[in-house]
Amino acid sequence: MNLRIPGPTPLPPEVIAAVGRQMINHRGPEFEAMFAEVTDWLKAFFETQQDVLLLTCSGTGGLEAAIVNTLSPGDRVLAVTVGAFGNRFAAIASAHGADVTRLESPMGRAAKPAEVAAAVTEQGPFAAVLLTQNETSTGVTNDVQAISAAIRGAAGDPAPLLLVDAISGLGAIRLQADAWNCDVVITGSQKAWMAPPGMAMVSVGPRAWRAYERAQMSRYYLDFGDARKYAERHQTPATPAVSVLYGLHASLQRMMEQGPSGIYARHEAIGEYCRRGLVEVGCTLFAEEGHRSNTVTAATLPEGHRAAQVLEALRTRYDIIVGSTKAPGVEMIRVGHMGYVSEADLDAVFGALGEILREG
Repeated sequence: MNLRIPGPTPLPPEVIAAVGRQMINHRGPEFEAMFAEVTDWLKAFFETQQDVLLLTCSGTGGLEAAIVNTLSPGDRVLAVTVGAFGNRFAAIASAHGADVTRLESPMGRAAKPAEVAAAVTEQGPFAAVLLTQNETSTGVTNDVQAISAAIRGAAGDPAPLLLVDAISGLGAIRLQADAWNCDVVITGSQKAWMAPPGMAMVSVGPRAWRAYERAQMSRYYLDFGDARKYAERHQTPATPAVSVLYGLHASLQRMMEQGPSGIYARHEAIGEYCRRGLVEVGCTLFAEEGHRSNTVTAATLPEGHRAAQVLEALRTRYDIIVGSTKAPGVEMIRVGHMGYVSEADLDAVFGALGEILREG
């Protein structure tokens, strides 16, 4: 099977081998050594000197953790959303009692720093801003650096916390947590990290820790303070997903051998390769130019073609699985190209898709 959805992503052979290992004592020295290496390697990609916490949950659990550990019911929050997963982040904040104001961009368009700054100035003050680095529902990548600078310029001091959903970007698209003043950054093991689902990785900066001391939302399993206390001895508060950590350790070892800059360059090249290939078979790129993702490409189909039918034909005839539309009323497919992916994997998609579209 050629799995080309935007997560979970295919696993390299050494990761498949790693996740099949026998269990070990999660309070023992072997686990602690592995945990320490994973944390250090992650810091190289988060580009942070601050805490990086490993949480046994999905990326969505990481988003919830970011909310409940930094905010209190009634806190005003600006949710900058450019698609389905930005809306999910906003919904989580609302579910926990935050007063959420949404700044929504049209589907396929990135958030504009000036518009975010205007919202902060005219509708604030806000306790936090929620931002998605890479929106897989539309194939859009936001300019986190520029938006962060715009927020701080508009709000002055103290600026609202910046909580960044980097689940489908980090590990493939550069993000500098410290230099860009990102207070909490969340990613997930099943995306560019080439590991199984089941672990959220979260960086927490100094301002977020100060907010943690004031935060009044209910938390227990996802408590950052408990996670940090146990992380100091390279453990987790509760039983971790040991096999997921095996896989993440193996994938990060592979990634560190290539180096972050090499990883980013490879994803830039494979992203451009995918975009070019989809256009050549007759599709139209959905995301605006200049903000097209290097981990997933959303493309609309030629007139007269239905996404559901194309997806079914890819699956049943060619054993290729790509993502379905996340834009209501738009005949779109989404092709993932993060992590363990080659040009040959994408060539198979282009060849099959071209045959289907030519059939009419």
